[in-house]
Amino acid sequence: MYIINRASNRIEKIESSTFKNLGFKEREHLQEWIANNPSCLNEELLIIQKEFDGFNDTFERLDLLAIDKQGNLVIIENKLDDTGRDVTWQVLKYASYCSTLNSVQIASIFSEYLSEIGSTENAEDVLAKFLETEDFRERLNIGNSQRIIMIAGEFRKEVTSSVIWLLNYGLRLQCFKVTPYKFGEKLFLNMEQIIPIKEAEDFVISMAKKSREEVGAQEQNKERHALQLKFWKLYLKEINKVTNLYQNVSPSRGNWIGGGSGMSYVGYNSIATRNYIRIELYINSGDKNNNKVIFDSLFAKKYIIETEFGEPLVWERLDENVTARVKFELTSVSISNEEDWPIMIAFMVKFVPRFEGAFKKSIQEMNRK
Repeated sequence: MYIINRASNRIEKIESSTFKNLGFKEREHLQEWIANNPSCLNEELLIIQKEFDGFNDTFERLDLLAIDKQGNLVIIENKLDDTGRDVTWQVLKYASYCSTLNSVQIASIFSEYLSEIGSTENAEDVLAKFLETEDFRERLNIGNSQRIIMIAGEFRKEVTSSVIWLLNYGLRLQCFKVTPYKFGEKLFLNMEQIIPIKEAEDFVISMAKKSREEVGAQEQNKERHALQLKFWKLYLKEINKVTNLYQNVSPSRGNWIGGGSGMSYVGYNSIATRNYIRIELYINSGDKNNNKVIFDSLFAKKYIIETEFGEPLVWERLDENVTARVKFELTSVSISNEEDWPIMIAFMVKFVPRFEGAFKKSIQEMNRK
């Protein structure tokens, strides 16, 4: 840091120091500075207690307890020239302890603090004014909304790395580096938010949210794939009793399995989704015109095929697509609901052999041609 000398048009360096060298202490000085001027942390905070030790079955105490304008509890932990190795674990414990505090307890804690500092103000009135609402109780410490602010002269690597990692899981942590400076007889204090960098705070939070959503999606996919694998194991066990169509097919982690028809590029798919279960004849040679020719040849025998099958089928030429298909399905069932599985499997056990048999002769005739 430098001071500007207007008269000489020069800058003069202000030497940084340490709290220890200047004779400052954590509780007597740094904590008092922040308690009496919390706006030094770049936001409006209301300090509601110092040296808070109201935790059940523990003798631990946190430095400062505050609330922000949204009613979230803010745990503020101060260290002087070095954080030490265990400060992250320490503040996480404090946040977990504070997560159980309700609005009545918070108002009581604040009332005690006001008395300790000699204030005659009413705690509930101050809280209502600060939060700009008469119903402040409905906004205090909702869910897992607790925040953590760590303040120190230096942050060890093991602390900063763990904080950055925790940010990705939605924990609301901030690290402020506080540095004393001496210039002649004058003393200065600089407080700088280093994690997340203030200018990039919104970006860091949004990226952390995106990361959590992606992890959540991965977990959902993992669960869905396990469920699908379980379904197809059960399905193959039953369907292989009535047809050889899937004799050499393994259970799938996806939503379908396929079997051959004896004709290249034409196969029988069993498909199970959250909305239906289906047997279909799927035509996909990779050549759009060829697929439509195959479909049209089968469609010309629609009456014969459907009579053999015993039910009307859905014929989809799919003119805008390369592929084509014929299908028969049961709706309003879901592979995600195990209670639907007996209905779904019974449906397929009944209709898959009939579906295969209805197309078998026509496919054999096309193969001979």
